[in-house]
Amino acid sequence: MTSEFNPADRLRQLVERIQSQRDRLLSHPIYHSVNSEARLRIFMQAHVFAVWDFMSLLKSLQRSLTNIELPWLPPRDSATARLINEIVLGEETDEDGLGGHASHFELYVSAMRDCGADTRTISTFCERLRSGAKVADALRDETIPTPVQGFVTATFDVIVSNRPSGIAAAFTFGREDVIPDMFQRFVDSLFTREPQRFERFRFYLERHIHLDADDHGPKAMRMLSLLCGHDEAEWRYAESIALASIQARESFWDGVHAAILRVT
Repeated sequence: MTSEFNPADRLRQLVERIQSQRDRLLSHPIYHSVNSEARLRIFMQAHVFAVWDFMSLLKSLQRSLTNIELPWLPPRDSATARLINEIVLGEETDEDGLGGHASHFELYVSAMRDCGADTRTISTFCERLRSGAKVADALRDETIPTPVQGFVTATFDVIVSNRPSGIAAAFTFGREDVIPDMFQRFVDSLFTREPQRFERFRFYLERHIHLDADDHGPKAMRMLSLLCGHDEAEWRYAESIALASIQARESFWDGVHAAILRVT
């Protein structure tokens, strides 16, 4: 344990160290290859699993940083508890654009239907989980693409570590920090010529761009800084998970991109 540095400075250092990997992810060719209805459907049928396991990262943090068990006890740190609860509110019960509320996962599945994408694989996966199957067992399905299995497995390797700083690093730098820039690239590619096409998917993307960039991203950064504090070992661990999470997304994009290119 050391107090020789300021956590805010250490966070900036972490951001600088992962910048090149982040830039590489944001220059991936997948953003320009999703350029037809058929390719969009293939993309969504794989990407929906990343939307689902994002929610699992989120809820694992809420479980770690708050008390959702009985009997209730106060959280160990009210600041991190407040931050994660505020993020959960927006991710699990956000405005749906139709006067109601829904999780971002449900918004995505709705957008899939609007685009004509097949939701059977993700629905079957969720039903297996509801029936008590473990994630690893539910993933063992020939209808689930190999890149999806690898990405979700990497996410759950972080979750089962039960180390909040690592989970927060994956959540912050593998998701909240990079998603606005990734999704903006899809918006620029897909909707420039036909701005009203696939309105539900556009709503989902733009909602994430603004919510994550303006609210959830900064809160996630603050949460990670509080969790690591002045402990350099925690910062080093968080940095390793941040890099691994970005690399896992890049590998996921590689696999999905290869599938997309097979569609004319």
